[in-house]
Amino acid sequence: MSRLTPLPPPPPQPNTILDDRFPFFNQSMDLVQLPNPPTTRTRSRTLADLLNRVQDAQNDTPPAPPHHVLDLSSSSSTHPFVLSFFNLTYSVKLRRKFTFFPTTTVFPPDHETKPNGTKTLLNDISGEARDGEIMAVLGASGSGKSTLIDALANRISKESLKGTVTLNGEVLDSSLLKVISAYVMQDDLLFPMLTVEETLMFAAEFRLPRSLSKSKKKARVQALIDQLGLRSAASTVIGDEGHRGVSGGERRRVSIGIDIIHDPIVLFLDEPTSGLDSTSAFMVVKVLQRIAQSGSIVIMSIHQPSYRILGLLDHLIFLSHGNTVYSGSPVNLPAFFSEFGHPIPENENRTEFALDLIRELEEQPSGTKSLVDFNKSWQLKEKNSVQSQNDHKPKPSLKDAISASISRGKLVSGANGNGKNSTAAVSVPAFANPFWMEMAVIGKRSLTNSRRLPELFGIRLGAVLVTGVILATIFWHLDDSPKGVQERVGFFAFAMSTTFYTCAEAIPVFLQERYIFMRETAYNAYRRSSYVLSHAIISLPSLLFLSFTFAATTFWAVGLAGGSSGFLFYFLVIVASFWAGSSFVTFLSGVVSHVMIGFTVVVAILAYFLLFSGFFISRDRMPPYWIWFHYLSLVKYPYEGVLQNEFDVNSPRCFVRGIQMFDNTPLGMVPETLKVELLKSMSKTLGMNITRSTCVITGADVLKQQGITQLSKWSCLWITVAWGFFFRFLFYLTLLFGSRNKRR
Repeated sequence: MSRLTPLPPPPPQPNTILDDRFPFFNQSMDLVQLPNPPTTRTRSRTLADLLNRVQDAQNDTPPAPPHHVLDLSSSSSTHPFVLSFFNLTYSVKLRRKFTFFPTTTVFPPDHETKPNGTKTLLNDISGEARDGEIMAVLGASGSGKSTLIDALANRISKESLKGTVTLNGEVLDSSLLKVISAYVMQDDLLFPMLTVEETLMFAAEFRLPRSLSKSKKKARVQALIDQLGLRSAASTVIGDEGHRGVSGGERRRVSIGIDIIHDPIVLFLDEPTSGLDSTSAFMVVKVLQRIAQSGSIVIMSIHQPSYRILGLLDHLIFLSHGNTVYSGSPVNLPAFFSEFGHPIPENENRTEFALDLIRELEEQPSGTKSLVDFNKSWQLKEKNSVQSQNDHKPKPSLKDAISASISRGKLVSGANGNGKNSTAAVSVPAFANPFWMEMAVIGKRSLTNSRRLPELFGIRLGAVLVTGVILATIFWHLDDSPKGVQERVGFFAFAMSTTFYTCAEAIPVFLQERYIFMRETAYNAYRRSSYVLSHAIISLPSLLFLSFTFAATTFWAVGLAGGSSGFLFYFLVIVASFWAGSSFVTFLSGVVSHVMIGFTVVVAILAYFLLFSGFFISRDRMPPYWIWFHYLSLVKYPYEGVLQNEFDVNSPRCFVRGIQMFDNTPLGMVPETLKVELLKSMSKTLGMNITRSTCVITGADVLKQQGITQLSKWSCLWITVAWGFFFRFLFYLTLLFGSRNKRR
């Protein structure tokens, strides 16, 4: 096979469709491949620079036409950023499969799996990415693309990842990286009922500091909408399976937009073009090129770029089973493979040829070892030539580079400069906004999303209302007879357990937001405590409304005692039950990962709570080894509270009189005259006068029979409320320790 002289790529042809629909793509941007690395790097102004120019223009000249992107001029940077990584190695242990028959454990016959069952996902990967450039990681499925992106983005625990990642020669602190970088996941994790503009505006309120005025935040969002080419979809909801919304390409650009709203220095993206057609994929990478030219380091994984996308990329890393098989400029691909002995045909896509060749080598017994070794020798030669060119260039410190970047308007969340995280005397805030402001924004976003899904609250209200009506009609105006006592006890047990079961609908709420929450908190959009408290507060109005609906439907219809004060306490106990139940279910939603598993666990545990509440068997009759579960039962405390509210009133009521004591016994069917004679005989024997109207059992006696003698009704109420706070705290702990979103 003869070697071919590498040909320069043909100049890109103008895309008239994109030029017409998205004119901002062609403003100060060409598809000409720059030399790599460039001797003088130019870039577009940052988004903050645009806003400053907009503000100046508003003060000096008439306003420009709305929604028009300003022409971007170039400015040189004397403080470039260089993200370097050296000898990154990451291995995982494969789980052994156990069978019923004694067989030898066999591991997949791939080249990166060692005999001890350890699989190497990254093997001695090194390289560097510069601001103003897009570095793309390519390879087949399972080659380690996403793993490398996670390693650079500090999403792999330090105990498992070997190697070093530095920015401008200084090892990156985890807390600093969270502030100066952003990570765009492969899946588009967005609230479905928010519009594009609302989604970006909420992101701006999270990531931009309080010192930036509301008008400037709105102007920033409008500029970003134009930069992303989302003007026509700005008022369209994101949508999901049940609601029509934006297209896949627009959704992907929104996902990118919410992570670049604060103009991060480093942007990581995991396959941003996955699932998109060629035009949408090109438009997404075009946006990434614009972000890079504003002074950011853009690192992304991509499966198989088209020819047009390849013209936008500055640096490529090809991986095969965790090994680097090529690292360099797309321009050097033909020369590289020509020297390797596999020249790229003239009319063939360079990346497709490279990936196909790598796949063919992987199927051979020796794998890609020859290509890996050749790349090492190639890199050594390239490194010597590049190093000789860069010896005279100054190497700015990380402190100077970040300070200069902030002074140009980049990294807006660090503009107030009074934070707590520091690396090399660089001071940036851990969070852009104070605690209370985060709570307000989270609450506003949640209410906005919920208001557009009224059927969710409507279904829950309907369930509570229907249950209340059924209970009211079944237990209509209970009397004070012995049977009335039993019916009252049964009503309270069912009513209190129902309040907990209707809280099960809260399981999907956090499960649907779980990955959005993990994405936002991973890079300090807001505090976890803000999320927990905000959701607890915004849940209270609905709980109060549901509680009042249930209490008003059942209290007077059933004929419960206590008047207005009795109704108030009954209402408060139901509120406390809804609060504790909602908190308990919210905590479980932070532990389980699937809706069906969550429902199963909730239903089972609530059934146990009812079993040990004291309704089926009183506390005095429980075995000693199960008594602990009685005190852990959430149903126990509201159940005992409403029983005391009903039977322990200021004016004692009598529930069993004279001959009524024979009801529910074999003597209950004898004639009334015989019952009177029996009462006379009992009076003589006991030495006391018992007539047919003598009160035998009062409300206090009923409570003693039920074993309710330890706590007052107000103690039961406050303990129920305390359970709610306890489970909210446990929910916070699950978010704090269970949502790190890091590989081990």
